[in-house]
Amino acid sequence: MSERPWLAQYDPGVPPTLDLPSKPLAEYLTDAARAYPDRPALIFGSRVGKRLLDATLTYGQLEDRVSRFAAGLQKMGVKKGDRVAVMLPNCPQFVIAAYALWRLGAILVCCNPLYMPPEIEHLIKDSGAETFIVLSSLYNRLQSVRPNTGLKRIIVANIKEYFHPLLNILFTLTKEKKEGHRVNISGDPGAVWFRTVLASGDVGARFDTVTPEDASTLIYTGGTTGGPKGARHTHRSQAYNALCLKTWSNTKESGEVMLAVMPFFHIYGLAVVLNTTIAAAMPAVLIPNPRDIEHVLLAIEKYKVTYYPGVPAMFTAFNNYPGIEKRDARSLRFAASAAAPLAPEIQNKFEAITGGKMVEAYGLTETIAASMHPIGRPRPHSIGVPLPGMALAIADPSDPTREMPAGEVGEILVHGPTVMAEYWNKPEQTAQSLVVGPNGKPGWFRTGDLGTMDPDGFFHIVDRQKDMIIAGGYNVYPTDVEAVIFEHPDVLEAAVIGVPDPKRGETVKAFIVPKPGTNPEASAIQAFCRDRMAAYKAPQYVEFRTELPKSLVGKVLRRELREEELKKKPAAK
Repeated sequence: MSERPWLAQYDPGVPPTLDLPSKPLAEYLTDAARAYPDRPALIFGSRVGKRLLDATLTYGQLEDRVSRFAAGLQKMGVKKGDRVAVMLPNCPQFVIAAYALWRLGAILVCCNPLYMPPEIEHLIKDSGAETFIVLSSLYNRLQSVRPNTGLKRIIVANIKEYFHPLLNILFTLTKEKKEGHRVNISGDPGAVWFRTVLASGDVGARFDTVTPEDASTLIYTGGTTGGPKGARHTHRSQAYNALCLKTWSNTKESGEVMLAVMPFFHIYGLAVVLNTTIAAAMPAVLIPNPRDIEHVLLAIEKYKVTYYPGVPAMFTAFNNYPGIEKRDARSLRFAASAAAPLAPEIQNKFEAITGGKMVEAYGLTETIAASMHPIGRPRPHSIGVPLPGMALAIADPSDPTREMPAGEVGEILVHGPTVMAEYWNKPEQTAQSLVVGPNGKPGWFRTGDLGTMDPDGFFHIVDRQKDMIIAGGYNVYPTDVEAVIFEHPDVLEAAVIGVPDPKRGETVKAFIVPKPGTNPEASAIQAFCRDRMAAYKAPQYVEFRTELPKSLVGKVLRRELREEELKKKPAAK
């Protein structure tokens, strides 16, 4: 660990570490507004056929609204340290709410808009939130659990409030009532409209002092390793990540434009996309539906987008979109892929289409971005090298203080300024996850991911400990098998899991989404794999599907596939 071999891989000009942030998150917005008051900050709207109807908030306007909304919240009784839940898609109201809470010193509690009532209730009770900012179409869902919680205030936002005037009219006439956005809150004494809170605030209001060490955000884990837990991040952990990524990607003072398709309620969208945008004073094009590739392409063409953070599923859809070769995406200079393994084929095709660079990154809810490919020297089938000030280590899963030699498999540990402070109100789980690592220092986060480090300091994911398949005594890592399947020319998407086998304990099953216009046979896929890997790794079963279950950020949910298999009879070979 003392050698940090990855530093030799850094691009020219990238330092080994950065100074820790000396100011809280909302001050980065103030700085941007002071330097570039007329620069577009948020571009938001919708696609109508082949036309975008967008409206823009400048940095000066965004700063004004954040100050007013913070003052309005303060008048309602929200104060420093309070947890405030926000259940909104990527829209200006989310940005205004988040930065207003940070200005107050309150703690943003991110709530997935797809959450159902039991999940919403758990989040409110676990966080202790007394205030909830919700999209109008989700108001009734929140109301169904409200009597079981300690909620005192509900702030309701209508998605159309920051629409282009023409889009506002079209939405009001055709979609607002039909899609449940038109609600009546007049009989609810604890509810108020977002715009009312905004109008009540005074720009000159004074707030408590907020420091970088103060809590900023609770982001709940996806539950893939147990029940959802609230990872508590500080202003410092989020700000450091934003400044780190700004340096790593060589962000310019002007001319950069961020494509904000990753959901802001997710750590990727919030800390990597939104905070980096504000810290670099970039315009951000907000797109609530990342699967609308036509909207994505129109935005890239119209606004000359330069940054596109996403996940492999998004880039697969982008690469295979009909007529992609005729579209102008050459403004893209930087794309980052995370949350799932990136097949080199996806990376190569994306770079051929756009002329930009695509890199793979690695991070978790608890760590934000921990590693990334150097832009000038990416290494396929790796998650890159630790970012400045960060450290990764491969440790013995049974003893995190023991580092494994280069090339040997162990558990990936992460250490550095972006690691969470704790799991909210869960000291036992915190103690199990934040441990003393190989260098004797505390605060190493146990990821549960298995990986290796090569002699050059590049890290490689082998698999999650829970996803590893033990077939006849042999360890099989699903990502290894998936990487081979992705090489088949007829495969669009693939996921591999272990299924019960009376003789081998477990055996390998592949779920495959074929490319449009192809009709591969299971036997051909199996033969393709057997030619490229040991027989015990090759899938014994192959099931073709039109789609794979994914999280909202596009991560394939192997857990759901396993649960489905356990409920049915063994598949036919």
